[in-house]
Amino acid sequence: MSEEKINEAEVKDDGSENIDKPDESGDKVDAPEVDSEIDKASESVMNELSKKDKKREDKQLREENRKLTAKNKELGDSLEKAQKEHDELQDKYLRVCAEYDNFRKRTQKERDGIFTDAYSDALKEILPIFDNLERAALYTEPDKLTEGLELIFKSAKEMLTKLGVEEFGAVGEKFDPNIHNAVMHIEDESVGEEEIIEVFQKGYKRGDKIIRHAMVKVAN
Repeated sequence: MSEEKINEAEVKDDGSENIDKPDESGDKVDAPEVDSEIDKASESVMNELSKKDKKREDKQLREENRKLTAKNKELGDSLEKAQKEHDELQDKYLRVCAEYDNFRKRTQKERDGIFTDAYSDALKEILPIFDNLERAALYTEPDKLTEGLELIFKSAKEMLTKLGVEEFGAVGEKFDPNIHNAVMHIEDESVGEEEIIEVFQKGYKRGDKIIRHAMVKVAN
């Protein structure tokens, strides 16, 4: 046998052995089955990862829900507290309004009573003057009439004194625009400047309140 034939036979034998050689388990390797197993393993891994992600998301959602529930309770408590404070303030406001209204009515009633009493007291002081006028009207003799008028004037002055009324505005006084009303001015070097030289109508005041300004003539 030549050397070339021997080599071909060896090659043939080697090739046959490589093609027919089984795997270590005794079975031939099937590529589609391997791919299927890999797909199943991948799918299983993905399922596990998906389950873990879902559990993580569920945990996060539960935590967020817990926080929101706590926040909602906190806001509810704050709202309830604010509503309670509002109701208390509203109640205080209504009570203050009622008290003020009662105070206003009571004060007005007292003011009206004071005014009525003062008015009545003033009339009581004036009535004697009318009595004297009525008596003077009955006099026919001049002396009696004069006596009656003097009595009336005296009664009037006594009445003003009892009411706390003072008269002002006399010749020789210094002109004061706050209490005097200068209706005439005259140049007169014999008297002082701004001096009252004639009184047309006396003024009256009660305390610091001017009841009537005095009408006067003033020297420049």
